[in-house]
Amino acid sequence: MNRDQAICLIREHVSNENLLKHMFATEAVMRAVARDKDQDEELWGLAGLLHDLDAEQTTAESHGLKSAEILAEQGLSAEIVHAVRAHNGENNGEAARTLLAQALLPVDQVTGLITAAALIRPDKLMTLTADSVLKRFKEKRFAAGVIREQISRCQDINYDLPSFISLALQAMKDVHEELGL
Repeated sequence: MNRDQAICLIREHVSNENLLKHMFATEAVMRAVARDKDQDEELWGLAGLLHDLDAEQTTAESHGLKSAEILAEQGLSAEIVHAVRAHNGENNGEAARTLLAQALLPVDQVTGLITAAALIRPDKLMTLTADSVLKRFKEKRFAAGVIREQISRCQDINYDLPSFISLALQAMKDVHEELGL
């Protein structure tokens, strides 16, 4: 499946524009991590783009399972299917067993934190700094729905928190128009 086909698929299953933007942000950051880790950028980008395919159709406990089923039926790799299932492993019982799956966990959450930090600024992403995002990370009441423990799992893929936030922020700045930020 290529990116255009993936976008057609997500448009069949996702109508919420903010969720679509989150999926595009996750794709961009997954691509950046893949480049940095010398991994398959297309594969990792697809995992990020498709990870919330079932978010509007499932409960928190089953989120990721329906997406994985759809993606397997579409012929996507077992690695993507596993990563999509495991990104909600705390609720559905699937542990992240690959580097791709381990990366999707913190990437999924950091995009929410960065988006929230950008939305309170008049110029959105363009002048937002990693230091500012890191400061917001420490404010538990800011973007309270963001699971900071999952962002901290960036250490599982050999990033310290400041470096990870910096990489993610730059990736999102690179696609700021697509994100509306």
